[in-house]
Amino acid sequence: MTAIPVPVARHRPPLSTLADAERVPLARKGDEPAIRAIVQRHNQRLFRTARAVIRNDWEAEDVVQAAYVKAFTNLATFRGEAELSTWLTRITLNEALSRVRSRKNTTGLEEIDMQTTSRGGEILHFPSSLSAADPETELSRSQARHLLEHAVDELPDEFRAVFVLRDVEGMSTDEAASYLGIKPETAKTRLHRARRMLRQSIEKQLSGAFSALFPFDGARCAFMADRVVAALRHETP
Repeated sequence: MTAIPVPVARHRPPLSTLADAERVPLARKGDEPAIRAIVQRHNQRLFRTARAVIRNDWEAEDVVQAAYVKAFTNLATFRGEAELSTWLTRITLNEALSRVRSRKNTTGLEEIDMQTTSRGGEILHFPSSLSAADPETELSRSQARHLLEHAVDELPDEFRAVFVLRDVEGMSTDEAASYLGIKPETAKTRLHRARRMLRQSIEKQLSGAFSALFPFDGARCAFMADRVVAALRHETP
């Protein structure tokens, strides 16, 4: 008697191991785990992109949500001619810029140019990563992050968008220019001025703070006095 082959159940590999090209067909069918995996993979870039334009955490989250909804409801139009991340970033950027245009006019670049061209400034470099080894280090890291975020928020819209895409997200000049619909040369100019303005902003925020560096007062000062007195007593014959 010939044995009847039994179908072998095929288990889908973990979505975290799949590339976007493999997740998209599943998401088109409404596969919720695939949709969640796509969202989790691209959340940071999209939030940073929206935040660069909106300057508000809550509204940036709304922009990202709206962008995701627009993307997933139109996923059939995504042909894979570009990376999914590129497609999602463009949707997010367009959504954010649309909201800004609907509520206010952007700052005139001519006025900004006049304010910044005459001032000197070096390129501002930010550490790519900071590791917190203890609560004190973590506090310093948080304070530095808030200082930088405030300085970035103060940049004009056009400069802030270029800075975040280039120096925060690590895009190339050509990529950032493509997203923003500007020439690479324009992107380079705006990035240079954004870095200059950031440096000036941070220096202004830190003005007068140098006198407070390396504090040695209060209990630490009193303890040192105790140590010195004890040492002197030990030295006295």
